[in-house]
Amino acid sequence: MQTSPQTANDATVNDTPAARRRRQAGFTLIELLVVLVILGLLAGLVGPRILSYLGGARADSARLQIENFKSALDLYAIDVGGYPTTAQGLKALMANPGGVRGWNGPYLRSNALPEDPWGSAYNYRAPGQHGAYDLYSLGADRKEGGSGDDADITSW
Repeated sequence: MQTSPQTANDATVNDTPAARRRRQAGFTLIELLVVLVILGLLAGLVGPRILSYLGGARADSARLQIENFKSALDLYAIDVGGYPTTAQGLKALMANPGGVRGWNGPYLRSNALPEDPWGSAYNYRAPGQHGAYDLYSLGADRKEGGSGDDADITSW
């Protein structure tokens, strides 16, 4: 069986610069549209899930910060004999509010009072309605109550 000269030389016949350019041409418009549709679907499916994890992480961060405040408030109470008043607030953990005997702070490591993960100050009330003090964040909506990401994060 003989091979035709054309089949034996296909590599050289089709290896002209024009043929190479045609083979190296970019994606067609349809291929680009298919890729964009797939990326859009992925973003639509994955995006909300990622955002829900972010909301949960913020709530967890607020709970951890409240636990840190609770430890600092307990140390303050051991040194001073009671918790700061509502008027003294959480600032009493950073600097002696004046006229307080036994203050041995600062009781927090940071130079400023931390804000909650949504950028608001934590709320502190002493005496509290739920114990010696109430310490809470109003959540994402910055309003009392709420559910989901808007739920309050409390110390009680």
